[in-house]
Amino acid sequence: MLAQTAAPAVAQQTGPASVADLAEGLLEAVVNISTSQNAGAPGQDAVPMPQLPEGSPFQDFFDEFFKDRGGSTVPRRVQSLGSGFVIDAEQGIIITNNHVIADADEIEANFSDGSKLKAELVGRDTKTDIAVLKVDPTKKRLKAVPFGDSGAIRIGDWVMAIGNPFGLGGTVTVGIVSARNRDINSGPYDDFIQTDAAINRGNSGGPLFNMNGEVIGINTAIISPSGGSIGIGFSIPSDLAVSVISQLREFGETRRGWLGVRIQPVTDDIAESLGMATAEGALVAGVIKGGPVDNGIIQAGDVIIRFDGRAVKEMRDLPRIVADSPVGKEVDVVIVRKGEEQVVKVTLGRLEDSEELAENEAAEGEEGEAVATAAVLGMTVGALDDAARERFGIVPDVSGVVIMEVAPNSAAAEKGIAAGEVITEIAQESVSSPQQVVDRIAALKEQGRRNALLMLSSKTGELRFVTLRMD
Repeated sequence: MLAQTAAPAVAQQTGPASVADLAEGLLEAVVNISTSQNAGAPGQDAVPMPQLPEGSPFQDFFDEFFKDRGGSTVPRRVQSLGSGFVIDAEQGIIITNNHVIADADEIEANFSDGSKLKAELVGRDTKTDIAVLKVDPTKKRLKAVPFGDSGAIRIGDWVMAIGNPFGLGGTVTVGIVSARNRDINSGPYDDFIQTDAAINRGNSGGPLFNMNGEVIGINTAIISPSGGSIGIGFSIPSDLAVSVISQLREFGETRRGWLGVRIQPVTDDIAESLGMATAEGALVAGVIKGGPVDNGIIQAGDVIIRFDGRAVKEMRDLPRIVADSPVGKEVDVVIVRKGEEQVVKVTLGRLEDSEELAENEAAEGEEGEAVATAAVLGMTVGALDDAARERFGIVPDVSGVVIMEVAPNSAAAEKGIAAGEVITEIAQESVSSPQQVVDRIAALKEQGRRNALLMLSSKTGELRFVTLRMD
């Protein structure tokens, strides 16, 4: 009799571990946000009735048509839907996106059990797109969810999004963290978490959870040609949101630190021109008149590499770090000036109080000398006299040497330099005549430099740095 051989064991194929228990414990804290807005009477936006000749056969037709469209004065109610989540059950505090409740006359929080509560706006921040709402906690038992550490999240970690896509109601989606520190040019403090968890219209303002049930992001934006999820969604990291929310709850507004400088990236060419080993930090392109450092502490051409003990690896790091710092705090700022590191102390101002000042300020400088024009690095430069100011519309506060012409296909043209811009500095030394421009370029060539670092002013006084090859 032949012995029977046991069949080989086949490994059971299973999917990812269920997140049902996690989702069940979180759904109660996530709300749908509905808003309504008074859009005015229908006739306000209607096409006006045409003027018809006396006795026109179309008179009766148009009278009837426009009576139906414009006769009522009852305001229309426009509604929108989004998501939010409770972070403080005792105080009734709910977080959502600012764009979800923008221009709303009425805001309502709809809970997973079907109950609804009117919500009032505590504060909003347009720069980070965060809004804080409050409901009456005595009218309903609320459940809150805690914030987690978004800095600890890694690419590839599992995350869960809960929200109100397309107005369907509480919906759970799961995915991973696809990327971190994304800049999508939506605001000055972009530092988004990118995820492939399905996020659609209506998810805005909802939470992005880690697998411990902590909120590590606020779902805010998607990239989608069709409006549906294609696996590219963005969330505001909790580390950025927590400080904003705290200020909105305490003051009803944000109170960000302000340094009072205009900055631009440090490119490889600029780093070489400044004698820096690596391209890092934020290059100061100008100092705002009346700002916290309008006293010579920080100057145009300085590169900020550390701020209050935190490294500034690239330009966009600086605005976030400064904004997180308390108004009035004295901080140490490490700068590179003419190839040498220095530490300066700066007392921060308040960004919100300075915005009008920043928009209206113009760079200071000395008047130019009236001398002959010169050709250099593909540009024709001339004295910044009254005739040049009138020709190019250059404001009185701008000083230096005006660029009269830029040769096509030259290095200057490739860098976007245009006639009417003004050279104020070359290699961090001011110039006020065409001859000084020629002499400064010659001196740099004698030093073996391959690039010339130019500080240019627009006709209205906005500054930027450009490097030009000299070989």
